[in-house]
Amino acid sequence: MSDDVLERLAATIRSRRAATAGSSYTRQLLDGGPEKCAKKFGEEAVETVIAIIGQEPDAVRAEAADLLYHLLVALECRGVEIGEVLAVLDGRTTRSGLEEKASRPKA
Repeated sequence: MSDDVLERLAATIRSRRAATAGSSYTRQLLDGGPEKCAKKFGEEAVETVIAIIGQEPDAVRAEAADLLYHLLVALECRGVEIGEVLAVLDGRTTRSGLEEKASRPKA
């Protein structure tokens, strides 16, 4: 498996903006706007949690894949590139998790 699978999937999702809604589930999600994309991402997050708690590893893998797909759709909907997210994540790997979390601005 290639390390750039998320970038390739993000590119495929981006290309689906040009597809017809009748032929592309991704286009239907994008046409629904941030609310529809966020709702579907939330549903997949719950399904992933349920799988992690009590299902077989194959189910966890499948739900995690669905979750990542829907995250990428939501990011595309909001104009956020996966490379930007990965850059933030990469920057966090230079410090301990506790140190990094403590450095975030308080909301």
